[in-house]
Amino acid sequence: MTKTLSRKAPASKSSAAHRSRRKPAQATQESILKAAIKVFAKHGFDGGSTQKISKVANSVDRMIYYYYGNKEGLFIAVLEAIYARFNEAESDLELDTNDAVGSLRTIVEFMATYYQKHPEFVTLLNTENLYRGKHIAKSAHASEYSSPAVAVLAQVLKSGASRGLFRSDVRARDVYLMIASMGYFYVSNRFTLSAFLGEALDTDAACSDWRKFVADAVLRTVSVDSNARK
Repeated sequence: MTKTLSRKAPASKSSAAHRSRRKPAQATQESILKAAIKVFAKHGFDGGSTQKISKVANSVDRMIYYYYGNKEGLFIAVLEAIYARFNEAESDLELDTNDAVGSLRTIVEFMATYYQKHPEFVTLLNTENLYRGKHIAKSAHASEYSSPAVAVLAQVLKSGASRGLFRSDVRARDVYLMIASMGYFYVSNRFTLSAFLGEALDTDAACSDWRKFVADAVLRTVSVDSNARK
């Protein structure tokens, strides 16, 4: 027994040392990723050089290549990170399955507000769409990011349908696309639309009115009748 315990002790020290070494390495990796989000959001993929990212991260270029392989690998990691953050924020939503209408309004409010509070999310996705999604298509996790959001929405719609409030023939995927497109388009085009319409669309009041409009539009789409929207 004594020998067994003596063999475990060094292993424990080694494990502790390994964790100790991982902390600064993880901090460096996260610092680079955080800097890359800022730089790519500001300068795009082409203009977001590794030199700029290293400077913002207070690191060196070789660390980018060490952790992410190359600039494309880092950009893919950035796209994965912003999607993951969106999913994490959504997972914190408190939804009452017995209140399908209220839960659906909460989801709409969350998505529209998230786009408005995280313009870098919209900017980075705009950049990736200019490349026709070629970077995110190389991600091994791309298909994982929409699944939780659609699954939560599906549960809410199913709950509403079971209570006779929502139509049973509406797909969660379609409703998700409806919410996302109305919220995303508003934020991504707010400057040009403000000039075109002659009114500021990025004020708190304007954004609040739009979120309510989107929620009402979604509820009209999925509701069996107008009473279900109340």
